[in-house]
Amino acid sequence: MRIVIAEDNAILRDGLAQLLIERGHEVVAIIGDATSLGAAVAEHLPDVAVVDIRMPPTFTDEGLVEAVALRRRFPDVGVLVFSQWVETRYAAELLAGQAAGVGYLLKDRVADVGEFVDALQRVAAGGTALDPEVVTQLIGSSRKAKALDALTPREREVLGLMAQGLSNAALAASLHVTERAVEKHIGNIFTKLDLPPSDGHHRRVLAVLRYLE
Repeated sequence: MRIVIAEDNAILRDGLAQLLIERGHEVVAIIGDATSLGAAVAEHLPDVAVVDIRMPPTFTDEGLVEAVALRRRFPDVGVLVFSQWVETRYAAELLAGQAAGVGYLLKDRVADVGEFVDALQRVAAGGTALDPEVVTQLIGSSRKAKALDALTPREREVLGLMAQGLSNAALAASLHVTERAVEKHIGNIFTKLDLPPSDGHHRRVLAVLRYLE
């Protein structure tokens, strides 16, 4: 395989490159920031790129955003996201449509170098390699989104005002309805978001968190 590695941790970056070289693969570029990734892939056209998520300059999601861009610009280049984090928003976009040649593995769950190289080869050959934890979180995120889609426009409005910290009385005044109507909307929200009564959790807070996600 011809491989590009994008990883800001110098020890991990160089160690990964050495492991791959020792196994007969060609590491054509090693970079430490996401902004150089597109240029490196354009120059070398590797079989696969190994990409971390949180990289300079902001250490948020640059790597995954760039991985999504790579899939659009270079559909024949495999992309293996290799990170400590699961970012469901861009991961779903990365896997949307043509998911061939895509992988997403978590660093702290890869215990065997051979398994990692096998996964990399699978992605380079047009296959898929996904950590089960990534799949679980993607499914959970999808279910949450569908639950929010079930809310009526009025229920979404109520939930948005709840997120601002308004009480039922303040909600009623803002919406020009009775408190009883507000209570009914909130009850419907709890039902649609699958938030049954519980002594251990505050349903109002959980509903707001779901909305903010």
